[in-house]
Amino acid sequence: MRQRKNGSSLKHPNLSEVEEKSQKKSPYSSKDVFTICLGFRMLNALLIQTYFNPDEHWQALEVAHRIAFGYGHLTWEWEEGIRSYLHPMMFALFYKLVALLGLDTPWVMINAPRLLQSIFSAAGDLYLYKLSLVLFGDTVAKWALFSQLANWFMFFCFNRTFSNSLETVLTLVGLYYWPSMRRSWNKVPSGSRKWGVILAALACAIRPTSAITWVYVGLLELYLTHERLRFIFLELIPIGSVALGIMCLLDRLMYGSWVLVPLNFLEFNFLSSGGDYYGTHPWHWYFTQGFTVMLFSFLPFCVDGIIKSKYWKLSGLILWDLGLYSILGHKEFRFVLPVLPISLIFAGYSLASLEDRSSPSVERKISSCICNKWSSRKHLAIFFLLASNIPMALYMSLVHQRGTEDAMNYLSKEAANDKVKSILFLMPCHATPYYSTLHYNLPMRFLDCTPSKGIPAESDRFMADPVSFTVDFAKHWSSPSHIVLFDSEEKHLKDFLVLHSFREVRRFFHAHFKVDRDLQASVVVYAMTDV
Repeated sequence: MRQRKNGSSLKHPNLSEVEEKSQKKSPYSSKDVFTICLGFRMLNALLIQTYFNPDEHWQALEVAHRIAFGYGHLTWEWEEGIRSYLHPMMFALFYKLVALLGLDTPWVMINAPRLLQSIFSAAGDLYLYKLSLVLFGDTVAKWALFSQLANWFMFFCFNRTFSNSLETVLTLVGLYYWPSMRRSWNKVPSGSRKWGVILAALACAIRPTSAITWVYVGLLELYLTHERLRFIFLELIPIGSVALGIMCLLDRLMYGSWVLVPLNFLEFNFLSSGGDYYGTHPWHWYFTQGFTVMLFSFLPFCVDGIIKSKYWKLSGLILWDLGLYSILGHKEFRFVLPVLPISLIFAGYSLASLEDRSSPSVERKISSCICNKWSSRKHLAIFFLLASNIPMALYMSLVHQRGTEDAMNYLSKEAANDKVKSILFLMPCHATPYYSTLHYNLPMRFLDCTPSKGIPAESDRFMADPVSFTVDFAKHWSSPSHIVLFDSEEKHLKDFLVLHSFREVRRFFHAHFKVDRDLQASVVVYAMTDV
């Protein structure tokens, strides 16, 4: 940007009033912001006591536990080669370190993975702040960070050990380094795009669907850059090839044969619609239910920020991601987690723009003499957002669906005291954590739900008729020392359990509202009477 002789910058004609006021260096260092975010996310990690989605345990920690300790269950996805070991390997190395230090106690095994994730989450928070800073200035950056930390779904989901969580972190960091996502007058650091490509390649290696985001960014870069050949042949292809090669070598080592995970993943989820086995939603679900629930009370501020900022690059990315994910039949909240922080940047823009414009001119002059005072409108907005998001975040993190976590935490402690010999889970498959939480090598059995054509899975047959299935199943079982089930099925099986010498030993609250088909109000642990 050209400068006047006295060194002051010329006013850019396209800057809004909000951005003009905030185009100054942030008073906060990156270290300060990261420290605050890290403290918040570590507390956040410890407050998560509930079960959300099986993949948090079964596609990350369970696999990592098997790598690190030699036992753990691999689901059918790993037999089919549609998952890469890159993400679980991070937790496997962490488990190894914990074991070498002799710290693999039940409490550490339960809480440490989310505490590790909190470090990455804090880095994501930092780069959301930095991205907002270079795009819109300090004031918007502060309110974008506030929105990120206050949003209930980010609190509930960001610290969980999903590949989607790490994908979101890499997306935030990567967008900061892509020149195409910056405003034209912002200074782009030398070599920035290479870092952007590296982070994009890593995100795609960890979760292939991340390519949806990076295709948009890459096409935008290709359109805007004057170095198209350099971008394609000296950055995109070499870096992408190295990332793919490293992933393939790691998977070759772990699978024992050459497996091209992105191709298998694409074939299963896109070409054969294999994900539809786990349920489908209407095409508009993300727009009318999923993403609106994630934004919650931030939704009107997000829309307002998009309209006021007129920054089409980021708003276009949100629409692009939601649109392409809407094509898939199987939809989940966490699939679009990477674009939630981007939406919250716009919410921060809206909050930064709030001013009490209804005040008379005399009042404005008086108020202008009072430094850093919030307008009544801003006070009301902040109160509304906190009052709506904090209860939601705490309820979902501490109360809703916590029974399955509590039951496994209890069994982990019992197993450590040699009070558990074997466990049978008579409940929908993958409804609880597994060996990664129990951390004890003893026989366990859950009801299988591997996708199959025309043949109902064990889990489905059990849920359709618990008594008939269990009577038939008992003919072939080796009686377990403990059985875990929901109270909705317990009422059908109580006589059977008593007849086979099982007694209730613990009952854990699970949910106030219906989960799936029935109200699974509690999780019940039964044990053999001689245990």
